[in-house]
Amino acid sequence: MNDPHRDVGALTFTANHDPACDDAGLLRRIGQGDEDAMAAFYREHGRVVFAQVLLVVGERALAEEIVQDTMLAVWRGAGSFRGESSVRSWAIAIARRQTRDRLRRQRLRVVDDAFLADQPGPGPGPEVMALDRAELAEVRGAIRELVPAHREVLGLAFGSGLSLPEVAGVLEIPVGTVKSRLTAARTALNRILDEKGQNR
Repeated sequence: MNDPHRDVGALTFTANHDPACDDAGLLRRIGQGDEDAMAAFYREHGRVVFAQVLLVVGERALAEEIVQDTMLAVWRGAGSFRGESSVRSWAIAIARRQTRDRLRRQRLRVVDDAFLADQPGPGPGPEVMALDRAELAEVRGAIRELVPAHREVLGLAFGSGLSLPEVAGVLEIPVGTVKSRLTAARTALNRILDEKGQNR
């Protein structure tokens, strides 16, 4: 069996989404106890969910555990999916709750909105300059240095293929706050790359 987590990168982790795969239909089948549908769901969304969790927790083994918990929650909760969001954003929202709960249990500090509100205002997008001027490995390293909330919003907005309203739904915050967090994350990324001498 292929490992869907193999070679997952911080910026290049979007899975090839098969448009022929009916996500809502898969969830209906999962809700009826269809293990083949669950396996198909995992193949379709597991890699993106794993990459998003890994961005937040930064530890592969912990991310794998959280993805397992997430898929178990999908198995148990598939029948409750109401179709108010995309299936992918629903699964990522479950993963985010699983991650938050695990981090709380481990008593790790998670950055709150008050901290993000104090971050610098809008400016040019350094991720574009970073990708143009730095090696991808160096950018990945810089992203790993970001606080969890910044890694999370960058991953959702640029890696998971979600729209800003979907990101807002996953994070349970207004779209304007998503934009502010993205700006803060971009600024922090730019600062890290400047300190490393990669953003010339």
